[in-house]
Amino acid sequence: MVESKTEAKSSEVGVTNPYRRTEHCGKIHACRCDKEVGVIGIDISKDHLITSRGRVRKYKNNKEGYEEILEMKPCTIVLEPTGVYAIRPSQYFKERGIKVLQVSPNVLSREKEFRGKKTDFYDAEKLENMVDKAKEYEYNPLRELVTLYLFLKDIEVKYKNRLKRALFLVSDNDRISKDRLERLAKGDFTQEELYNLEYTPIVLEEIKVLAKTLLETQEKLKEVRRMIEEQVPDNHVLLTIPGIGRLAAGVIIGIVGDIKRFPKPESFVAYCGLDPLVERSGKAVVSKGISKRGNKYLRSLFYFLAGRNYSRNPTLLKFYEAHKDRLQGKKLFTALARKLARVVWSVWYNNRPYEPK
Repeated sequence: MVESKTEAKSSEVGVTNPYRRTEHCGKIHACRCDKEVGVIGIDISKDHLITSRGRVRKYKNNKEGYEEILEMKPCTIVLEPTGVYAIRPSQYFKERGIKVLQVSPNVLSREKEFRGKKTDFYDAEKLENMVDKAKEYEYNPLRELVTLYLFLKDIEVKYKNRLKRALFLVSDNDRISKDRLERLAKGDFTQEELYNLEYTPIVLEEIKVLAKTLLETQEKLKEVRRMIEEQVPDNHVLLTIPGIGRLAAGVIIGIVGDIKRFPKPESFVAYCGLDPLVERSGKAVVSKGISKRGNKYLRSLFYFLAGRNYSRNPTLLKFYEAHKDRLQGKKLFTALARKLARVVWSVWYNNRPYEPK
């Protein structure tokens, strides 16, 4: 066994020693073979993987490129979770026994090394040296299902709005019930009181198409919802919170992933976009509602759950009774949503069943 201590000179075309040892290798292995690589940083884009070392350093983001990287026999790969483009290579390397670490974009933005100089090759080298600040990659199966569910929900809303628009053009009734939707999808307008206008025949065809597509979307939503609920463990602590069912718990888990990345409830509330927006000037303090800078789906979900189920949750009910005289309407329910987000964080982060306070 020969321990290589040669530091390679980086360039965009390659390095003089593609198997150089880094300071982090010793933390992972007691000794390294000079024919193996310790830690590799990878900057990922849609088409390419840029590595911190290797003879080429630029590989295709496909199976061929992954195998070429594996030929260097890395022990650990550090990368930035760049959305969907990072999922496939991360899972591919992990299933072949490579330890895959991910550096949070928030950590990257705070690093001085990433300010100023900016190239893909430089980023890959810096990722390699951030192994101590990275977390092990874990695939969240709920994330894909929840993403699909929210995508279909958005489509459902768009089709509903379009269908209501079309109904308004030819009818005084734009309400959409289950029975009416099924009739419209079949092209049955016998029970409809329609305006006999020039554009009516065209709009009726549009209504038929929209109603049929909306029904299909709703059926797909039911199937995806069932799949999400099956993925939520029966003993998950979120299910102990009154008012949070399996679907809501699944959506929260799918979007958030690892709750430990939020060390304080304030950071989780901010991620949900429910943190208060306050402006200060001298002694004047002006509240301008919530920031809405976080995840819009979580914000909407907590608002819906808090408004619908606050009477079932002792903590929310107590909060409601204490603030109903001072806050009214949306402000009160927004405050309830923020309170629910804090309850979710506390139960989930501490991994303890819900207890009324």
